[in-house]
Amino acid sequence: MSIADTAAPALATPLTKDDLLNDYRLAWESRHASLAGRKEVFMGKAKFGIFGDGKEVPQLAMARAFQNGDFRAGYYRDQTFMVAIGQLTWQQYFAQLYANPDVEAEPATGGRAMNGHFATRLLDDDGNFLPQTNTKNSSADISPTAGQMPRLLGMAYASKLYRQNPALQPFTEFSVNGNEVAFGTIGNASTSEGMFFEALNAAGVLQVPMLMSVWDDHYGISVPAEYQTTKQSISEILMGLQREGEGQPGFEIFVVKGWDYAGLVDTYQKAAAVCRAQHVPVLIHVTELTQPQGHSTSGSHERYKSKDRLSWEEAHDCLHKLREWLLSEGHASEGELDAIEKDAAAAIKTARTAAWSAFFDPIKAERDEAVALLDKLLFDTGTENKLHELVDQLKSNPTPIRADIVRTMRRVLRHVRTEKRSAGRRAVQRHLEQLLAENADRYNSFLYSQSEQAIGNIEEVKPRYAADAPVVDAREVLQACFDANFQRDPSIFAIGEDVGKIGDVNQAFAGLQDKFGELRVTDTGIRECTIVGQGIGAALRGLRPITEIQYLDYLLYAVQILSDDLACLQYRTKGGQKAPLIVRTRGHRLEGIWHSGSPMGMILHSLRGMHVCVPRDMTQAAGFYNTLLRSDEPALVIECLNGYRLKERIPANVGEFTLPLGQPEILLEGSDITVVTYGSMCRIVLDAARQLAEVGISVEVIDVQTLLPFDTQHVIADSLRKTSRVVFADEDVPGGATAFMLQQVLDEQEAYRFLDSQPRCLAAQPHRPAYSSDGDYFSKPNAEDVFDTVYELMSEVNPERFPDIY
Repeated sequence: MSIADTAAPALATPLTKDDLLNDYRLAWESRHASLAGRKEVFMGKAKFGIFGDGKEVPQLAMARAFQNGDFRAGYYRDQTFMVAIGQLTWQQYFAQLYANPDVEAEPATGGRAMNGHFATRLLDDDGNFLPQTNTKNSSADISPTAGQMPRLLGMAYASKLYRQNPALQPFTEFSVNGNEVAFGTIGNASTSEGMFFEALNAAGVLQVPMLMSVWDDHYGISVPAEYQTTKQSISEILMGLQREGEGQPGFEIFVVKGWDYAGLVDTYQKAAAVCRAQHVPVLIHVTELTQPQGHSTSGSHERYKSKDRLSWEEAHDCLHKLREWLLSEGHASEGELDAIEKDAAAAIKTARTAAWSAFFDPIKAERDEAVALLDKLLFDTGTENKLHELVDQLKSNPTPIRADIVRTMRRVLRHVRTEKRSAGRRAVQRHLEQLLAENADRYNSFLYSQSEQAIGNIEEVKPRYAADAPVVDAREVLQACFDANFQRDPSIFAIGEDVGKIGDVNQAFAGLQDKFGELRVTDTGIRECTIVGQGIGAALRGLRPITEIQYLDYLLYAVQILSDDLACLQYRTKGGQKAPLIVRTRGHRLEGIWHSGSPMGMILHSLRGMHVCVPRDMTQAAGFYNTLLRSDEPALVIECLNGYRLKERIPANVGEFTLPLGQPEILLEGSDITVVTYGSMCRIVLDAARQLAEVGISVEVIDVQTLLPFDTQHVIADSLRKTSRVVFADEDVPGGATAFMLQQVLDEQEAYRFLDSQPRCLAAQPHRPAYSSDGDYFSKPNAEDVFDTVYELMSEVNPERFPDIY
């Protein structure tokens, strides 16, 4: 195919010669960065590398359509784009490759994510949102393929809300009339993921400004397109999304070759314009791309690509095609382009050298300081040669890491443990403590918010009750709570299946759509993953979403996104981004396998970084919502399915009282044994406690209220100091949340010291609960189970007073 045969239309936005040559320079800098990055991995200076070579030209075109206020949710090949929009330098690129933990050097993740995981810092040093409308923004990348799609939908949805809800017009630091486009990128193979299809369908239904680019190089690692996509073309199979005309629902779909610079620039200008102005979602299928170095440093693409394919890729390399186009159109001479390529290589070498120096020099200085202290200790102790060997190994290591320093100091101190304490030994100990603290900040901080809006900083406000406080169905307490908060803060909105018109299946939002409008209380399709994603993206852009998962059992659809994206967001950006999303759901006892779930162990182990609230009634739930809506942290609130029609009093300050997280409540004081539980089990345990009192056993019943955080003031340990016996009870499977609670109390709180009897865990059967009242009774703990478990413990203590029942 000749150059003339592939000529593109005139550019929609005229570009100067300087513009064109600057793009050519950036493209070649990016290519050299990819090539250099691979070499650094093979030299042992980095652990792994994945690069954007072969995708440079379409990313330059996309960058020209990207404006201030826009957001990106992409994947690990977008390095050219990030540099082109001014949100990544090549030195920062290599700093991430080396895992530099300094956020000044590596602002995206502070060295916590492998290379190619891009992000801009959306928060200031105090954890407050920076203005988003005067800068170009990127949400923080995650590795799971298509995992960026749910969040992308939410960022686009935020633009719709900012444009259509007049009450949000004052939020000018987050939006200018909803003009912001959410740009997404994905590899062709990852479009096979369900999240991709779910998010596209949702974007078409919602009609939001989401511009989705598919980089199509025909492969997913080693698997070619014929195994990935029907017809080997994502655009062909999605043509049913194409809208029939302006004003009609659907997508605009464009197909453009990835080496056609002029066609790419033109396509992105047109696509972004319609997306921005009309809030029409757009799919751009960028075809005929290449991947010159293969998927990553883990393998070679020569193993699975034919010679013909490799030859085709060399001929269609987008950089070579760009050079041909610049020459054929008379935009540059051979000499000019040769000079640019040479300068690009030099620029990358300079950036790489500077990044390595910025990363390694502080470590080397730390090593030298540690060696000096260790040498002094050796002089003081005069101990055996083994110590000298350890120190000499550290001293002679040409490329030490911080683990080498700390490891050596710990082992040296281990060897001198029997020696007389000396000034040198104390100096090494103090320095080790300092290093451990510094590295805790480098690698363990920001799992939760450290801002003034952190959960622990929200002042507790007790509920107040009027003398004639109405006694109502418990759902009405929640309804009044949501009503008050929606009036207080226009940025709060709720979405979910059946949330809007009927006010959710349990009526806690009943009437609120009529009062606040469809934009604020909104029905969604059945798509749990992207319901959560809608909330994550909107929360990143300054809104306060409540996303509802109708039943706890169906949280499984969204756990991956909650775990990989939301829960670790502050951690993986080292405090650079936050998304204070509240996920509302309901679980525990009702009926059957898929409506009685209590998979708390799964939640506790997969959602670290989120708070997990397990209120026993709707007043407690309302207190948590009031707290969370004033905080800047994400949380999961699990209401009791069988509690909505029980009677509760409405507090006079129903939208204002707050409940602190991590503080258990003693529901019943006792002296013989402590039973620790939460949620619907509270009523069952209280019932059993009353029965146990009839036979002379005094039970202290504690509701933990939240599992994350868990009993921050050691209320349970104090109870065990009094009773010396404990049972942990819940509806999860054996070894689930009961085991978690036991570990927290016996290990973290060191309450094992107060026990006179073996601690017991009382959980559900190791299968899902069977249907019917009998199914519930024989699947989950009941009052008789609690009675028997407690009685058996007391029988062991005093068999004469409490003889065997069975």
